[in-house]
Amino acid sequence: MSHKSRFFRNDAPLARRDPKKQLVASLTRLVTEYPPDKIPAGGGFYYGPTSVAHLFATLNGLYPDLEIEDFPLTTWSAAYLEQAQANIKDYPGPSPEKCGVSDDIMALLALYAATAKDEDTVKELCNYKDIAAEPGASIEWLYGGAGYLYFLRLVRRSFSDNEEMLDLIDDSADAVIDTIMDTPRPWKWHGKAYVGAVHGAVGIITQIVLTDPTWAPKIEADLAALLSYQFDSGNWPSSIPPGKDRLVQFCHGAPGVVASLDQIKGYFPNLKDKIESAIRKGRECIKERGLLTKEPCLCHGISGNALALEDKDCEHFLTYTTGHEIKALEKDGVLQKSEDPSALWCGEAGRAWAWAVVDKNLPKTYLGYNDI
Repeated sequence: MSHKSRFFRNDAPLARRDPKKQLVASLTRLVTEYPPDKIPAGGGFYYGPTSVAHLFATLNGLYPDLEIEDFPLTTWSAAYLEQAQANIKDYPGPSPEKCGVSDDIMALLALYAATAKDEDTVKELCNYKDIAAEPGASIEWLYGGAGYLYFLRLVRRSFSDNEEMLDLIDDSADAVIDTIMDTPRPWKWHGKAYVGAVHGAVGIITQIVLTDPTWAPKIEADLAALLSYQFDSGNWPSSIPPGKDRLVQFCHGAPGVVASLDQIKGYFPNLKDKIESAIRKGRECIKERGLLTKEPCLCHGISGNALALEDKDCEHFLTYTTGHEIKALEKDGVLQKSEDPSALWCGEAGRAWAWAVVDKNLPKTYLGYNDI
């Protein structure tokens, strides 16, 4: 153990597990240990029942014949969605301070609009652009306008042949991107200039470019600045001015930056060499310090760190996220348990997503962030 027990040494020979078998095991644990009526409401696509519903709806597109505990994936998605909708009166609704992927109302609208292809729901979601585009509104992914852009992309994919809806969605995206681009640099969340994927600059850049690639040239200087913050270790600071080189996880540090850069690098040909070099150094840091002692998850755990690595290293990291391995780490007193153990970004649902990515040999993306 090292570095105040944030991680353990990556010194075992490269190994792998059967990803399909682990996916089924993970989903089975999810529905038996955290059935729909036992998950507290709230959390949008980040945690809570809507996040699990989004997982099952997405996996159904990849595994249309898969059943878990004798029910198809669509049934599970509907059951978790029902739990989220049953608590709808308790959701405060979007505000300029909270209009990102963790918002419950917009997450429900986006998921329903995308799966049911319902135009009225698209219009309802797009009406929230006025909140997300309000000057001074939060602009990062989890609580801000960058996260709203993900909702719009999710819906846009289901209306590719509907010009009226596409225009409405793109107009909404334009309004939010304009607000983000008009915001003085460095972009801040709660007064701090964060760097990473969840609250910071790389997450904002990624959401803008994936939503509308024509913005890439206008955001190139922001990305170049971000590349310059990389520590000699290959990691990135949580915020600037840089403090200690501590966190190596998706939300703060190299994994989120590397995963984002790897996906958007094609939009920035002028920075190609710098980006490739940054990714290489970042991955070395993740391999050294990325086997985290936090419960495996996408946001701040081994599953998220694995997806920032290339194939064999990714599969090796995931061997530490099996049910058996987690129990062993718990028994050894190594593991810090999750506060949201069912969640897409904080628990079992995210572990399942990582296994599906490897099993289907998909691009190594993060559901709710850059899978679209």
